[in-house]
Amino acid sequence: MDHCAIDVGGRKSQVCIRDSSGTIRFEGALATLALGDHLRQLPHCRVILETAAESFRIADQARAAGHEVRVVPATLVRTLGVGARSTKTDKRDARALSEVSTRIDLPSVHIPSARSREWKTMAGVHDALVSCRTKLINNARGWLRGQARRPRSGTAEAFTERVRALGELPVFITAELNAIDALSEEIAASAKRFGALTNADPVCKRLMTVPGVGPSTALRFVAALDVVTRFGSAHKAEAYLGLAPGEKSSSERQLRLGITKAGSSSVRWVLIQAAWILRTCCRSPAARKLQLWALEVEKRRGKGVATVALARKLAGILFALWRDGTEFKSC
Repeated sequence: MDHCAIDVGGRKSQVCIRDSSGTIRFEGALATLALGDHLRQLPHCRVILETAAESFRIADQARAAGHEVRVVPATLVRTLGVGARSTKTDKRDARALSEVSTRIDLPSVHIPSARSREWKTMAGVHDALVSCRTKLINNARGWLRGQARRPRSGTAEAFTERVRALGELPVFITAELNAIDALSEEIAASAKRFGALTNADPVCKRLMTVPGVGPSTALRFVAALDVVTRFGSAHKAEAYLGLAPGEKSSSERQLRLGITKAGSSSVRWVLIQAAWILRTCCRSPAARKLQLWALEVEKRRGKGVATVALARKLAGILFALWRDGTEFKSC
């Protein structure tokens, strides 16, 4: 089997193809957009890519052409010889990856499905909209404090209404409020899209039977894990999301750390938010047992640790519901 290593670039990508003995059969730069056509013309081979913005799209094209695909983590490629001796060129990088592939079966990151990538992008756009609105609101609050004008407290969606009720405003503040209104409309539309997607997806509908879990949490959780069979247990899924406690022990020294914070920070954040909502807002009998469990943890470790621990438990429950095809029921 041949080994085709591609050093992906924005416009041009360097390709190096070796046979199983390590002899270079082809080497050259190709247009990145034309890689799909080139891969369809090759006989069955192993395609090696480094993680990059274009890698998963090219990986999809390689799979569609019948090739094996390895997307090597960027943190690993240096140990494989890429950029050795402080000399890094596209040609040398492609040669190094193809040469290593002829000797060992390189590890690959999970190649997410098209749905997973789309949902992650949607979640990222939603977060960017909320972040932009927050920055504009904070900027307007700073101006109001300087003018000794204090609006009533309330939600972010009603912030502009409360500020306009204070009286006449400068043109530049009015323009800022108009931008906040436009962002609020887009955020509301984005939230509706989340709701429509999760209500149409059977997995997300089951996950939302858990107290505190809404459309945003369910959608982000499914997009992050993508394929539930990737994980052998709930503990592995929790560790993947960075909610497992870390440890730095050696010899006789044992040092327990906080959570590792690996994986997606946005998924971890919404799970902690879901845990907080479960603790403070949910009144159903199904939520009561989880609240009592978190309360016992809080007595020993404090409120913050208890909330994170509940988020980890929620992640395990969501994984189990997805794996088993069941809905949440209180015991």
